[in-house]
Amino acid sequence: MFLIYVLLLVVGFVALIKGADFFVDGSAALAGKFRVPGVIIGLTIVALGTSAPELAVSTAAAIQGANEIALSNVVGSNLFNLLCVLGICALIHPVPVEKAILKRDFPVSVAATVLVLGFAGTNLLMSGQFAQVSMADNVGRVSRVAGGLLILLFMAYIVYLIRDAGKHKAEEPAEAERSMGKCAALIILGLVLIVVGGQMVVYSAKEIARAVGMTETLIGLTIVAVGTSLPELVTSIVAARKGETGMAVGNVVGSNIFNLMFILGISAALTPVAVNFASVCDLLILLAISLLTWMFAISGGRIRRVEGLVMVAAYTADVIFAVIR
Repeated sequence: MFLIYVLLLVVGFVALIKGADFFVDGSAALAGKFRVPGVIIGLTIVALGTSAPELAVSTAAAIQGANEIALSNVVGSNLFNLLCVLGICALIHPVPVEKAILKRDFPVSVAATVLVLGFAGTNLLMSGQFAQVSMADNVGRVSRVAGGLLILLFMAYIVYLIRDAGKHKAEEPAEAERSMGKCAALIILGLVLIVVGGQMVVYSAKEIARAVGMTETLIGLTIVAVGTSLPELVTSIVAARKGETGMAVGNVVGSNIFNLMFILGISAALTPVAVNFASVCDLLILLAISLLTWMFAISGGRIRRVEGLVMVAAYTADVIFAVIR
C-alpha cells in the first residue's frame, strides 16, 4: 500500500504542475488581450495560477480536517518561494526588482505575515507560558472571522492592483493572439487538473506521513510545500531566463500574498485552523526571511548571485532544522 500512496503522490503532483501550466497559459493570454503590464500579470494572473495547487491542497486539507497541512503548506510554500525560487533565479541571472514591488508588494507580504502570526500566536502571547510549551501543543488558531478578514484584505489588494494596471497599459503580447475559446479551454482544463491533483496529494501525503511516523506539520512544510511550489519555480526560472524579471519577482511576491491572505483565509473560513507551537516558530522564520529578502532586494535594487546562494543555503538549513525538530 505504501508504494501505491507514493504513486498517487507523484501522479497528484504531475496533475498539479500540468494543471497550473495550462491555467497560467490560458490566463496570461486572456490578460494579454487587455494589455496588462508583465509585473502586474506576475502579481495577479501568474501568481494566482501558480498558487492554485496550494489553494487546492490547503482547502482539501481543511475540508478533511487536516489543518496542520493547510497552514504548514502555506508557510512552507512561502519559504520555498522566497529562498529557492528567487534564490535559484538569482543564481541564473541577477534579478532586478522594480520599485513598485519594493514599495507596495513587499510591505504587503510582510504585513500579511505579521497579521497571520498575530492570529496564530494569540493564546500563547496571552498565557506567557513559553517555557512549558512543546512543539505539538496548540497555542492559537485562525478563526473563521480571521479568515474572512484575510479574504477581504486580499480582495482590496487585488482591486488596487487592477486599478493601478489600468493606468499603465502595455503592448499587446503574442499570447493575446489565442482565441477566447482556447483561453477558456486551457483555464478550465487547468482548474480540473489542479483540483483533482490537490485531492490526491493531500490524501497520499497524510497516509505516507502516518506510515513513516512523520507529523502532518512536517509533511506539509516539506514534501507538500515543495511539490505545490514547483509551478512557481518553473515559471519564475523561465521568466528570468527570458529576461522577464518583473514577472519572476511579481510571481513570487504575489504568490506569497495569495497564499497567506486568500488560501489561508479560505481554509480558515471552511474550518478554523488550529495552530501548534511548531507552526508559530515557522511563521517567525517566514517573517525573518521575508525581511531578509526585502533587504537584499532594496540593496542595489536587485538580488545578486551571492545573495541567491545565501538564500538557497538558508532554505537547506531550514529543512534540516524542520526534520531534526
